Amino acid sequence: MPNPHDFHTPQSSYTGLDLLKASDGGFFGPGNAQLPAPPMLLMDRIPEISLDRGDFGKGHIVSELDVTAKLWFFECHFPDDPVMPGCLSLDALWQMVGYWLAWSGSPGTIRALGVGAVKFRGQITPDVKCVRYEVAMRQVKRGRLALGVADGRVLADEACVYVARDLRVGLTTSAT
Repeated sequence: MPNPHDFHTPQSSYTGLDLLKASDGGFFGPGNAQLPAPPMLLMDRIPEISLDRGDFGKGHIVSELDVTAKLWFFECHFPDDPVMPGCLSLDALWQMVGYWLAWSGSPGTIRALGVGAVKFRGQITPDVKCVRYEVAMRQVKRGRLALGVADGRVLADEACVYVARDLRVGLTTSAT
């Protein structure tokens, strides 16, 4: 039986090494939330996470991705016109909602359940230095399925390029 002291104690920020540990199951224990492994891990650090901050006072999470021209998607997504696929930023927002649910105490595996609306206002190109993902939790339900509903935005060097409303992520303890 795993020792509960071997797993994650909540912090208010996380380094890239912490996130890699979360992708290999080293934070929340067997059968619980994991972040994707690189290259699908779309964040390099989490500088802020809370239970009671954010636009709705129900918790928030902020992550950042350092951008270089060598990122894998720039080579294959419009090779003569490199741009980060918008769906990857959407996935990063879902990753963050799932991480927040696990960080705040819910067991289970992360599953994206949907999004109400996404608006693209710009793009992420190799000349961007940093992408900042911001998620504000709107609603959290805990039970057999932990459900997080949140709004998010994506900033490229401080300019808002995507807005997502009604991000829905569940943590389930049974295979879905």
